[in-house]
Amino acid sequence: MQAAIGYPLTVHGTGGQTRAFIHIRDSVKCVQLALENPPEKAERVKIFNQMTESHQVGELANKVAKLTGAKVNNLPNPRNEAVENDLIVDNRCFIELGLKPTTLDDGLLAEVVDVARRWSDRCDRNRIPCISAWTSTQAKAIQES
Repeated sequence: MQAAIGYPLTVHGTGGQTRAFIHIRDSVKCVQLALENPPEKAERVKIFNQMTESHQVGELANKVAKLTGAKVNNLPNPRNEAVENDLIVDNRCFIELGLKPTTLDDGLLAEVVDVARRWSDRCDRNRIPCISAWTSTQAKAIQES
């Protein structure tokens, strides 16, 4: 939405925080696959991670910037979290059951950008950027930036 209204993309800290993504169609397909493939009697518990890809926040901002021409603005991180993290999730169970993921690079990112642009007139610009802090030190750093 920030790119759609011409606002620099907000990246907190280094942007090294990793997040998981899944398209709603894929999420529904995952539920369908799980229901169609119940465990056998006395079978061990299977862990199904409902995600299709993961990206670091900074990497994702750079993808959006490349697609839209938006600038990236790194700000102090208001969250009390690690500077970087490795989110390691495995979706092989769903892939092996036939999930064909819709990924950001397969056009999903362009679709999201298009929707944001189409409805940008509905954006509450008073909410951008979202300003919050988890500690008084972080609040001070935000005010100084």
